[in-house]
Amino acid sequence: MSTAVQPGTRLAERFRLEDRVTESDGATLWKAIDEILARPVAVLTFSPGFERVTEVVTAARAASRLTDPRITQVFDAAHDDDLAYVVSEWVTGESLADLLAAGPLDPERAAGLVAEASEALAHAHEKGLHHLCLRPSHLVWTTGNTVKVLGVAVDASLAGLTTDNPALDDAEGLGRLLYAGLTGHWPGDEEEGGLPAAPMIDGHFCTPRQVTAGVPGYLDTITSRACLPESRRGQSSLASPAEMAEALSDVPRPVPLALSYSSPPPSVSASPSEGLEEKAPPTWTPPPRPPSKVNRILMTLVVLLVIVAVGFGAWTIGRNLGTQSSPSAGNTTGSSDPASQPSAAQLVALKPAGADGFDPLGDDRSEHPEMAAQAIDGKPNTFWQTTYYNSAELGRLKDGVGLLIDMGKQVPVSQVVATLAETPGSSVELRVGNSPSLDALKPVATQKDVSGKVTFTPSSPASGQYVLIWFTRLPAEEGRFRGTIYDVVVHSPGSA
Repeated sequence: MSTAVQPGTRLAERFRLEDRVTESDGATLWKAIDEILARPVAVLTFSPGFERVTEVVTAARAASRLTDPRITQVFDAAHDDDLAYVVSEWVTGESLADLLAAGPLDPERAAGLVAEASEALAHAHEKGLHHLCLRPSHLVWTTGNTVKVLGVAVDASLAGLTTDNPALDDAEGLGRLLYAGLTGHWPGDEEEGGLPAAPMIDGHFCTPRQVTAGVPGYLDTITSRACLPESRRGQSSLASPAEMAEALSDVPRPVPLALSYSSPPPSVSASPSEGLEEKAPPTWTPPPRPPSKVNRILMTLVVLLVIVAVGFGAWTIGRNLGTQSSPSAGNTTGSSDPASQPSAAQLVALKPAGADGFDPLGDDRSEHPEMAAQAIDGKPNTFWQTTYYNSAELGRLKDGVGLLIDMGKQVPVSQVVATLAETPGSSVELRVGNSPSLDALKPVATQKDVSGKVTFTPSSPASGQYVLIWFTRLPAEEGRFRGTIYDVVVHSPGSA
């Protein structure tokens, strides 16, 4: 690999290197620009003679097939005689280390972040990939209010790490992240990510409840089962990310927090393989000065004038209302019979039997089926997504793609409420039928250029075992196009 790599170098005729982020042991992380999609990306390059370049590129290519949106996406990986590189998603946000700069997190928030990471790593393990070196810098709360896990598969290859039991090692890593979130300390022999080492008693790490008051007992137990073998008190270990995810399945998922800084936040430490850019801190403004005596007098006068104006306005409105004639009993202009339309109280939410990613027109006839259940679990921060497409019309590859919901039996469908991404541009059909085939699922309602919470009301009575949310046009996302469904609720008629 003799090609010189420097700012301005273009890789694959589209990725232009801009700024060096980190350099370590022969690997350099760059912030670059994808000139075709006009977006920032992270690019990893290697110095001549880097011994593990083949392993890193192989791991990156394997990681590119992961579909969980909580794992940073690998876009490209190449290795030839002149140059090797890995291109991945550029993540903006705050790492767990940044979030802990002001002290331990709220216990449920810490558990929610690690629960998301556990589910993401469980997906990676199903595909035969693991992490092996989880640190606070690898867990990120993004500016888009989502969790991202950095460095899956790639960072272990960079460091030359191997293990006989990757599932156990990653479960322990997740346990250490939970310990850090609950206590602000790292359960290791040295400081990590700016966090002090966890305190010890008789040569063993203290449990989270021994370090921080207010940690719930069940989170203390989960942490001990994951990474504190001396404190398990006879309980079995959590031996895989899937078991960790199951143990944390009932915790609330993280939501945006309004953060304010009294001083500039610490600098961000990124994964060696992926970019992490910090959100700009809020601008500090000086506290307001007390109002002067003259200003106080003026403010008092303004308040008195407002009170007089409001009082006069209320008197005038009341007088006008008092003189208006009440409508006659036979006059129904501008009104409707409430019995003619079902109200929210007359609708019953039904529990689906299951869901599936529905892609009958695609090559593999599947669209992220492993995520489908997340759109009917009632949790606002879990979701199903389509794959990325190069145009709003699904890359002109097919007429549609969607989420198929199995109600378990034929049911009457009065209304369906779907929560989509906030980006406008989705065109969606509601289809209902008794067979999971596109021809048998008949369109009963259509919404165009919609976003957020969307209500579908069939124009005529509809019933069936299967309900399909069918995207015919996708909203833009990060230079490409992808549909997202956070939640679907199917309603049937009910008694008032």
